[in-house]
Amino acid sequence: MTKKPFSPASARNREPILAALQTLLRDCRSVLEIGSGTGQHAVHFGAALPGITWQTSDLEANHEGIRAWLDEAALPNVLPPLALDAGGDDWPAGPFDAVFTANTCHIMAWTEVEGMFRGIGRVLAPGGMLCIYGPFNRGGQFTAASNAQFDASLRAQAPHMGLRNVEDIDALAQQQQLVLVADLPLPANNNLLAWRRAG
Repeated sequence: MTKKPFSPASARNREPILAALQTLLRDCRSVLEIGSGTGQHAVHFGAALPGITWQTSDLEANHEGIRAWLDEAALPNVLPPLALDAGGDDWPAGPFDAVFTANTCHIMAWTEVEGMFRGIGRVLAPGGMLCIYGPFNRGGQFTAASNAQFDASLRAQAPHMGLRNVEDIDALAQQQQLVLVADLPLPANNNLLAWRRAG
């Protein structure tokens, strides 16, 4: 039996994110999660939102760990992971009522973030919601000393990583006919940004 991977950050942030999603996704029936990581968010949100079909996805290297969480939870509304390189062109057909992703934009290269938004534009239904969680800069400035330290640690790992500006992310969203409807401050200097696509 595969040992379940565990992310302390996912365990810490799941309740504040869920509280926001319960409102933002109240009219949604299907969600594509980009970068499901360990699978912890999927099982937590899927259990709390039984009326939503939660489609996990990630690079294939992470599928075994995701399946370990899904197998133990045995939730009928949380689906096995799809192979998805968010920056690439091979995406599921959709449409999905919502797309959710957490802590991905600062890990991917900017060209991959651009590719992710193009993919979201193809799979998000009219009137659909896009929700992105993570730390962001504002006007090119860090919002907290801890975020500046986190950014430095990311760039030390790989130069393509780093915190993104909310304004730059929103510009990509606007290219896909998405309008920012929520910018929610969450613990530890993170935010949940939400856009709605015109119906």
